[in-house]
Amino acid sequence: MGETTVTTLEGREEAVPSPVADAAGQGLLRRARTPRRPRLWFEILLIGVSYWVYSLVRNAVPEQRGEALRNADWIWRVEGDLGIDVEQSVNHAVNSVTWLIVGMNYYYATLHFIVTLGVLVWLYRSHPGRYAATRLVLFATTAVALVGYYFVPLAPPRLMNGGHFVDTVMVHQTWGSMASGDLKNMSNQYAAMPSMHIGWSLWCGLTIFALAKLPWVRVLGLLYPAMTLLVIVSTANHFWLDAVGGMLCLSFGFMVSRVWYGTFPYALPRGVALRGADGLAAPVRV
Repeated sequence: MGETTVTTLEGREEAVPSPVADAAGQGLLRRARTPRRPRLWFEILLIGVSYWVYSLVRNAVPEQRGEALRNADWIWRVEGDLGIDVEQSVNHAVNSVTWLIVGMNYYYATLHFIVTLGVLVWLYRSHPGRYAATRLVLFATTAVALVGYYFVPLAPPRLMNGGHFVDTVMVHQTWGSMASGDLKNMSNQYAAMPSMHIGWSLWCGLTIFALAKLPWVRVLGLLYPAMTLLVIVSTANHFWLDAVGGMLCLSFGFMVSRVWYGTFPYALPRGVALRGADGLAAPVRV
């Protein structure tokens, strides 16, 4: 079913796809790509399960200490050749200001989750038509990061042999990293490349800058990933190039969303699509 046959001039029969079948297939694809109002219970479940899977996979990656340390030494040499190996100087300078580095430790441990969830809630409430596409960017970014953790184990600067970096959480006895202190056995310490602190914070910053109305809020959106970059370097949790890896993962996430929805998430209508009696979807504003 779904195909008819026609006889060509040479007398051979060829199958011709049924217009009805083609229309049905295109209709299903169009409906799948049409943003709909997200359901709260599903989103909470999806985010919870996704983060659980992300943590499970990330921590299940074998802790290849030797290779991770060799990769860290290689990254450090490359940055030296490029003249950007200033992480140690930044780490020591900021660590000398106790109140500042303690604040950065707590920033590193908390805002990574709080701001990301806050932006998701804001999208859910104020931009339902863009929510699914923007969430897809975040999920695709995180998924490809797991590939990096598996194939490129990398020790953070604070764990380098002879790197002379300060582990600011250990020194100041603050709860600032799942990879330091008493909690270090609960997290894969050699999953520094790419930096999802940068991937997620840049996703938040670009989303706020693109969709917020107030100018000062948009400026804060851009400052957030910049501040996060300073924090991950100051606390010796990442190299500069780890941040580049996070940016590349985010670019992949935007590409996936662009391919699926046919446009960038911020260009989609703010409202969701309602279906009429004819089965067609029409975007409406919030």
